[in-house]
Amino acid sequence: MIMVEHLTKRYGPHTVVDNISFHCEPGTVTGFLGPNGAGKSTTMRMICGLTPPTDGSATVAGRPYRQLPNPGREIGVLLDASAQHSGRTGRETLTLAATTMGVDRSRVAEVLDLVGLNAVAARRRVGAYSLGMRQRLGLALALLGDPRVLILDEPANGLDPEGIYWMRGLLRDFADRGGTVLLSSHLLREVEAVADRLLVVGGGRIVAQGGRDELLADTGTLVRARDSLALRLTLQRAALDATADTNGGFVVHADPGVVGQAAADAGVVLTELRPAAGGGLEQLFLTLTAGATTKEAVK
Repeated sequence: MIMVEHLTKRYGPHTVVDNISFHCEPGTVTGFLGPNGAGKSTTMRMICGLTPPTDGSATVAGRPYRQLPNPGREIGVLLDASAQHSGRTGRETLTLAATTMGVDRSRVAEVLDLVGLNAVAARRRVGAYSLGMRQRLGLALALLGDPRVLILDEPANGLDPEGIYWMRGLLRDFADRGGTVLLSSHLLREVEAVADRLLVVGGGRIVAQGGRDELLADTGTLVRARDSLALRLTLQRAALDATADTNGGFVVHADPGVVGQAAADAGVVLTELRPAAGGGLEQLFLTLTAGATTKEAVK
């Protein structure tokens, strides 16, 4: 299990992660979502002992990462697929890691096959790998110690559609066998397809967390009008919290009846008025993170 309690990180006057708490249970995939600069990567780095927190704590299997006697056997981490020695081959990279963790070298061939890197790719130097191949190698390193927990930051970046589908199955199988996965990704449709739970952050704070079906069942009201500007002004005058979607409409945090009445009172002709649940995770993400900064946090 991953347990995060009141975790905070400040760089001088800048608060990057602001008092967040959550847990990830065995047998589940938790989708960790938020715009750039929201604090996702910093949170993952604090869980993995790479960045010291200002306040709060994070544990894996009941211990801080740095107190695990052999962390690679407990938790598999992929935070940066490019963080490999470019002069080593894929097989050399994994063999060195296996030696460090005390893993039998036969495991190297197993994980290479598991992530789809064949013998030719294994002999190639990492500097000649494509981004997708680096992602596969990074995932092989994360799986090498047969851990119970995976923490993955954008693991599908650089993969083609077939590779993304393959990764989805791999993570789902890992969780179904009792593993715990914390997955950060901008590929919202893929997260929606594989995640059991969702954790959404904005501006360093948690703005929503819970079961996927629970969160997606209540995403507000979707409304569109012939005159989008008139509709926006109407919603503002009615003090209705609204977020523009990608198709010229708005998602409003109110019941359809309330939204429809406000439009009718203002004489605005609507072309669509319905619960927004059909928008899926993408719409939920846009609604919850509206106004959150898209600038990178101070490092």
